Amino acid sequence: MRKLFYLGIIGIILYEIAKVYFIMPMPGSQRMNSIDVAYLLHTWRWPLRILFWAMILAGSLSVFSGKLKWLPAIFLLLAAGITYATNYEMAADTMFYQPSQVIQHDAATNKVDMDRLVIGVEANGEAKAYPIQYIGYHHQVRDMLGGKPIMVTYCTVCRTGRVFEPNVDGKPEVFRLVGMDHFNAMFEDEETGSWWRQANGEAIAGPLKGKMLPELASTQTSLSQWLKLHPNSKVMQPDPVYQAKYDSMSRYESGRGKSALTRTDTLSWKDKSWVVGIQAGGGAKAFDWNRLKKERIINNQVGATPVALVISADNNSFFAFDKEISQPFTLKNDTIFTEKGSYNLLGKRLTGTGNDLKRINAYQEFWHSWRTFHPSTEQY
Repeated sequence: MRKLFYLGIIGIILYEIAKVYFIMPMPGSQRMNSIDVAYLLHTWRWPLRILFWAMILAGSLSVFSGKLKWLPAIFLLLAAGITYATNYEMAADTMFYQPSQVIQHDAATNKVDMDRLVIGVEANGEAKAYPIQYIGYHHQVRDMLGGKPIMVTYCTVCRTGRVFEPNVDGKPEVFRLVGMDHFNAMFEDEETGSWWRQANGEAIAGPLKGKMLPELASTQTSLSQWLKLHPNSKVMQPDPVYQAKYDSMSRYESGRGKSALTRTDTLSWKDKSWVVGIQAGGGAKAFDWNRLKKERIINNQVGATPVALVISADNNSFFAFDKEISQPFTLKNDTIFTEKGSYNLLGKRLTGTGNDLKRINAYQEFWHSWRTFHPSTEQY
């Protein structure tokens, strides 16, 4: 019975550590293809916990009837402490909370600095901007846009944002942050407990594995640029409850953070170098951020699709277009010129004839992240 007690202690300690190890950024954990093991441990968490704690209880009478009562007491406290720490102190959704309220102001009453980066999104004639400084802490913000629910997500370890409709097979769903896989934030849906990858909205474990969340077109810009293009936009304001957390994110956007997980490599094509990723025409390509800033506009091709990628004068806001014509685009004073006319950075026609330019989603991302989730990507 004494052996049963200590086997239970060892079992619960190893289990609780392993359950967290595979889905949190611990040494070596995020470089393994371990999502199936992690999900299995998660699925069997209650049977395994009941088994190990039953073993501990069954052996308790024997170990505490001996002379060295302090020794099993230390092991018991250790097991309880690790169980508490891994399920509360180290759990993703207890480290990063949802805003208690999504406060939004128009441009006239906005308090967010105009040079802050935002993830902007527009639907059904309504536009909203979500500062990365805030959503980077929350990881997801649930809101309504154009009469529909949206889920604005950001992963600071991948340096990329996505906006999804929180619907699975047409049904509304609620998600919680559960951990990460290959350094990318991962969410769990309430209905089935499936795990979803932030970088592309794919369910990667659980009953819904292989399903995709509907994604909305979004843009990463400076707030000043977003409001120039969307003067009637609402802007998410800081939730006072989390002001200290936001302050800790103040250096992140510029790449001056010191954390090993979120720092920036200033040289090109290093793990933490910035790229702009585009997926189109059956292919994927990563464009070097340093080269984009130098060239200002890049006429290129992604898969079978000719594209133009431009960066505005603020060196922060970027936009991608399906060219649909063979002639190169040019850029001057944040205006795009083609053989048919001139266009603003949203592709809206200013002069000339024809339709507006066709926008393509483009994402700023760390190079290690883009190549992980687009293993066949090309580089520019």
